[in-house]
Order: sequence, then C-alpha cells, then structure tokens
Amino acid sequence: MQTIEEFDHQALFEHVYKNAPIGIALISMERKWLSVNPTVCKIFGYTEEELMMLTAEDISYPDDVNENEQLIKQLLDGVASTFESEKRYFNKKGDIIWTTLHVSLVRDENDGKPLFFIAQIIDITKSKIAEQRLQESIERYTSLKKYNHDAIISFGLDGKIINGNQMAEHLTGYKIKELIGGKISEIIGVKNLVQVLSVTTDYSSVEQSIDFVKNKSGHVVEVLATIAPIFIHNKNVGFYLIAKDMTEQKRLIIEKEAAEKTNKAKSEFLAMMSHEIRTPMNGVIGMTDLLLETNLDSEQNEYVEIIKKSGVTLLTIINDILDFSKIESGKSELVEEEFNVRAIVSESINMILTKGLEKNLDITTSVSPEVPNFVIGDVTKLRQVLMNLLSNAIKFTPNGAVKISVESTRREQNAVCLQFTIRDTGVGVPEEKVVHLFEPFYQVDNFMTRKVEGTGLGLAICKKLVELMGGEIWYEPCSEEPGSTFIFTAIFQIETNPESMQYGMLTQSETLLENPLKILIAEDNEVNQIVLRKMVEKLGYKATVVQNGTEAVEAVKRFPYDIIFMDVQMPLMDGIEATRSIKEILSTKKNPFIVAVTAHAIKGDRDTYLAAGMDEYVSKPISFDAVSEIIENVVKLKNTP
Repeated sequence: MQTIEEFDHQALFEHVYKNAPIGIALISMERKWLSVNPTVCKIFGYTEEELMMLTAEDISYPDDVNENEQLIKQLLDGVASTFESEKRYFNKKGDIIWTTLHVSLVRDENDGKPLFFIAQIIDITKSKIAEQRLQESIERYTSLKKYNHDAIISFGLDGKIINGNQMAEHLTGYKIKELIGGKISEIIGVKNLVQVLSVTTDYSSVEQSIDFVKNKSGHVVEVLATIAPIFIHNKNVGFYLIAKDMTEQKRLIIEKEAAEKTNKAKSEFLAMMSHEIRTPMNGVIGMTDLLLETNLDSEQNEYVEIIKKSGVTLLTIINDILDFSKIESGKSELVEEEFNVRAIVSESINMILTKGLEKNLDITTSVSPEVPNFVIGDVTKLRQVLMNLLSNAIKFTPNGAVKISVESTRREQNAVCLQFTIRDTGVGVPEEKVVHLFEPFYQVDNFMTRKVEGTGLGLAICKKLVELMGGEIWYEPCSEEPGSTFIFTAIFQIETNPESMQYGMLTQSETLLENPLKILIAEDNEVNQIVLRKMVEKLGYKATVVQNGTEAVEAVKRFPYDIIFMDVQMPLMDGIEATRSIKEILSTKKNPFIVAVTAHAIKGDRDTYLAAGMDEYVSKPISFDAVSEIIENVVKLKNTP
C-alpha cells in the first residue's frame, strides 16, 4: 500500500495548482500577481502574461477596491491567519465577476516576516445572479402582498395559516402574529375549508361559496374570494386565499341603484308635469290664436294679446325648467343635420327683431368670409343658444345697439370651430356677479327688485348646450362703453360640396281642389278638441272628433281617414295601443298618417311613438303652424306618384 511520503510533494503541489477547479494566485506584498493558475486566467478571461502586467486593483470593481483592507491589516498584524469575503471584479470583456476570496498570508519560517499572499478565488457569478433574481422575486411578492388592496392569506394543507398581508389584518381584525399558526376555518368556515381541500382543479364553485369572512369582533365582512394553490417542486403544499372587501362596492351599488330610481322618478315626474301643465296651456294659447282670428274691437284684441303673451311667457318658463332637467339628467343628445349658418343667424335676428325695434335698438350682424355656408350639427340647440343670448341682450339694453358676429377660429379636415359673439350696450353685469352668471336659477336682479322676468335658467342651459356641442361659453365686460359681451364656441362637421334642396309648394286652394283630406281627431280633453278642430277648419278642412282610442279604432273601421291626430293619453284605450290596432286592421297602403299628440316633452318620447307605428309627433301646446305643416306634408305624400 502506497503512502503520501512516497510521492514527490513538489510534483503533487504543481498538479493540484494547475488542475484545481478554483483559482489560486500568489500575490506580492505590493499587490502584484506573482503567479496564477489556469483557473484564475479562465475566471478573468486574461492570459497569464496579460495578468502579470496588471495588479489586482486594476481589475477590481471600483466600489470593492478597498473593501478588504481591514481584513488584510488583521493578517499582517497576526490577529487572523486567513479571511473570507465576496468581491467583484471585471473580466477582460468588461463583465462583472462575483467571487469568493479565501486569503492567507505566508511568512518567513525563521523571522515571521510576511512574504506573499495566497488567494483562492471561486467564481460565484451564476449563483449570485440566481440569488439576486430570487431576492427580486421575493421582494416583488412581498410588495404585492404588502400593497395589495385585497387581503391575502396563505395556509397549508393542514388548514393552518402560514402568513398574511396588511389588508388581511384590516379584514379579519387579527394581527399577522395572531393569524400565523391559527386555523383558516375560523376565517372562512369549516365547510368551505373541506371544499377547498377536496377540490383538485376548478375552484370556482368553492370561491362562490366563500362570500364572507369572520372578523375578530364577531361580525362578518362580505368578500369576493379567489383560491390559488401553492405549488413547490410540482407538489401542492397549500393555498392562497385572496379576499376583496365588497363593503364599499356594495354601498356604491346600492347608492347607484337608488340614484337610478331617483332619476327615473324624476323623469316620470317631469313627464307627468309636462302633460298636466301643457294640456291646459294648449287650450289657453290655442283658443287665443283662434280668438284673434275673429272680429274683435281694439280693446278686446288688446286683452286677448295680453292673455296670449302671458300664456307664451308661462310656456317659456315651463320649457326652461324641462330643458334644464333633461340636460342635467343626461337625456339631451345632439341631433346632427346640415344647415346654413348665415340663414340660422338671420332667422334668429328676425325672431327678436320686433322687440329690438320697439326699443329703437340698432341690431347688426357680421359673419366672417371664412365661415362656411353649410355645416353639420344640432341646429335646434344652436338656435336655442343664439335666441337666449340675443333675447337677453335686447331685454337688458334700454337703448343703443346689439351686434352678433360669427368667425371661424379653427379648422381641421372635416371639422370647424365657430365663435359666436353677442355684444350689447346695455346695463352690463357687476364684476362680483360675473362668476355666478352660468349657475342655475341665478339672476343678476334681485327677485324683489328685478325689472325683467325669467327663471334664471337661460344661461345655465346655454352653458350645458354649448358644452354638448364641444365648445365653451364665457362673459366679457365691454371696456370702452357700458354693456356686455357673451362669447361661445361650438364644433361642427363640414362637407366639401353641400347640396341645397328645394321643395315645390302647393297652395292651400290647389290642395283642397285636387285632394280633400279626411281628418280624425282622437282627444279626450274637450278644450283641446275644440282648439285642434278649429285649427283644422281654419286651414279649410273638416274633422271628425272621437273621445278615446277605442272610438278611434271603430271610426277607422267605418271610414278611411288620411290623417289621425292621436292623443297619447286617453281613457279606455291610449293612443299607442289604438295605433297598433289600426295598423293591424288596415293594409300598409291604406294606413292613415297618424300624428302623436302629447303633452310630454321628454327626450325619447318621439322614438317611442314612431316605434309604435305613429308617423309624426307634436307636443302641446299645438301651434297653428305645426298643424299646417303636417297637413301640407301629408298632401305632398298623397300627390307623390
């Protein structure tokens, strides 16, 4: 049997030195390489000759250069015989190399004088990177747990809680220290725990059954639960319970449902009030229109004009309140169509011109050449804003002038931004009250002293309508003279080649001779029956009147009518049901033109009535012009081949 003494120690050392899997280097007291084995060269990527030209400091990571100085001092002082540390270097490619150093000091056997250092270098770069990634993963997981808005509780297959996050403390009322080692069944119930442990794949049914967790104080908290299995080395070792506190969401849902019910009740109330107020107003205004067509002396005519003016004023107030309520509840939408900008400005001026002339005001318009003739947008809402601002300008201007100007401020492909400016020389607005101008129900004049009437909703409605049209509205005082300036912008679509359409008009006498119409009025209110019948007669036609939907259906069976003015709300059978019955009884070609007559003025009513089979919609109070226009359109349809 061989013994170690039989081998050449020098040869043995040389073999180990050259073939060791760890780097071995002899380093002088001046920190220069004296000798390195092949593994050192492999670790740093240098040849032995290249390394001999460098010092250990040359390839050290800057932050680690002096890191071991204290440990080296201990070697030199004889306090320690060796030390171990981690240190970073750069290899030849410039990559960072992590190493573990084992350093010892060789001394002279006679006088103990330090001769050189022996460094054993182990490359731990791969394990260090793996360690860093693991640490990053742990930190991400810790952050996820710590800052997650949901409670996260981990528990083993034995049902004992392993850990939890801060939200788990909040949800359960237990501190983490109290939770660890406790039973998860005390949180989710024994039955649910049994289900969790018995399921192997789909946990959705179990998650649905865990709809609350028990709090330390004894009450339960509604939650939305998720169960996630914990796998280590492909083996299920436990579960995560992820529980979202649904208390706030439940409260928001209840509040949302309550708000929706309130909004629905508000809409129904508005519809009812619209009907209840507009129905008698229809009688008042309609009868005054008819009365004005009779032979009246000057005094009687004056009285009737006052009645009509008061009725129109009341109707304006009603419309303001309904308009604002519709906009506030989000029921007002844009109805886009092509229109002529200059024509709308002109029409708006003409509608208020009489009142302006009564005050001897100078009313002027100015439209920039850059403003396109035709745009696409909601002409009704634009007209409403213009009329409101122009009416205010005339109302608050005792003398002087009112000017409206229009210019294009921005143009992009198929869209244009138009700016409308209404300037007057009236009383103006006190500076401290400007900030409140566009608030609902706000009036500059105190209600006890004000000289003009109104609801204080006009400018609030204008603001809402302008915002619907993608613009903004603001007030500017006139700097050089008394007065006010209201400016608003709106976005409209534009087409490159707008087409103007013209329609031929038949005169009333020609219509009557060529094709007399057969008209039926279905209305339960006696005053409204008289108003509508008289309007029809004024246009040169005769009308049959029935009291309800049932009578209307029977009348259609007996006689072929061309137009039916159908009140929507009637006893026995309402207008919608009567319309459906008539459509079922008659063929498509023989169907009369049915006009929904209603006191409702809520958005969506028109679509409802048209979907029920009606052909047109008019809102009470019915104007003479509206009846005339409907009859005129039906005549055109009858004469169209």
